Amino acid sequence: MNRSTHRLVAGLGVVGLTSAVLAGCTDNSPTASSSATNGGPLQVVATDSECGVSANQAPSGNLVFSVTNNGSKVNEFYLLAEDGLRIVGEVENIGPGLTRDLVVRAVPGSYVTACKPGMVGEGIRSPFTVTDSGQDMSATGADAELVTTANTQYAAYVKDQTEQLKEKTERFVALYKAGKDEEARALYAPARVHWERIEPVAESFGDLDPKMDLREADLEPGQTWTGWHVIEKDLWPPKTGHTPLTKAQRAAMGDQLVEDTDELYSRTRTMTFTTDQIGNGAKSLLDEVATGKVTGEEEVWSHTDLWDFQANVDGARVAWEGLRPILKKKDPALDSQIQLRMSSLQKLLDRHRKGDGFVAYDELTKAQVKELSDAVNALSEPLSKLTAAVV
Repeated sequence: MNRSTHRLVAGLGVVGLTSAVLAGCTDNSPTASSSATNGGPLQVVATDSECGVSANQAPSGNLVFSVTNNGSKVNEFYLLAEDGLRIVGEVENIGPGLTRDLVVRAVPGSYVTACKPGMVGEGIRSPFTVTDSGQDMSATGADAELVTTANTQYAAYVKDQTEQLKEKTERFVALYKAGKDEEARALYAPARVHWERIEPVAESFGDLDPKMDLREADLEPGQTWTGWHVIEKDLWPPKTGHTPLTKAQRAAMGDQLVEDTDELYSRTRTMTFTTDQIGNGAKSLLDEVATGKVTGEEEVWSHTDLWDFQANVDGARVAWEGLRPILKKKDPALDSQIQLRMSSLQKLLDRHRKGDGFVAYDELTKAQVKELSDAVNALSEPLSKLTAAVV
């Protein structure tokens, strides 16, 4: 799960809800009216209290936002739909002094940009507009066929994963409500892998993610805690400071999780995707590994982080493989580099398998955790170039 309660995640937004655009943190001043017209990167400067972009509008087409963190806190940068809720694009884990790019194929429309210093709260928000450049943004010929195939295949993958998530979540909740804790614990990680494989898609619905996957450490004052990790804590209770949920509380918590999963299932039935969303989603999944799974913060009680780790890698691999026919034509060297580093990371993960799953994360040594972290970072570097290469 993500670092904050209302985490604005992204990479994979819902096409047609407002359209996909590349976002950057805009100037907070309502009088700002600058426009990007030269086709170069929009420069975004983020600090602990400000979020400024070199222009508050840009023509449609391929946009690049170059985000520099001049603050003291780790920052995130988002593009939201006009309603300020749905997430269209995101770049996260921007440490102090670092610069990271967000690449999106943007269509005309109104949006909201946000920086999130410390990765908490709603962020520093401003309006952003993509004007109509008159550019034909559709691929042609053989490229159009490759793009259509990649998008269709990924949409089918998302539907399949949500179908499996729905079925396993219902079984998991039934066991939990019935007090069959040992069986529920055995199904917890296998059910969650379907969420983790499509996490950027699930998180693109800003209202569902906090309800379903919020960690206790990310709770904000006055916020109600629901979802997977409430049940995780109840099934693997800490030795002190935990009051077991009553039967009625278990039923309410389980029913809410099923209801929210059903809503996710419904919303993904007709989703469509674009190549930039798929590429950004692959990178977002690696960021999830780097900021939660490698640290052991995601499954703090069950220690099933390696299941989540593998699922995030699965999702990134599927996204990349769907785009490979395009990438091989445009940048075969980058494709080979991703393949090599993806394979190296998978080999490391395979060393920690146990039966149908993995060893508990707290059984790994510091050296083994570092080895995994280094492999994630090595893959993250070429994967960050995937979107720019295929759009």
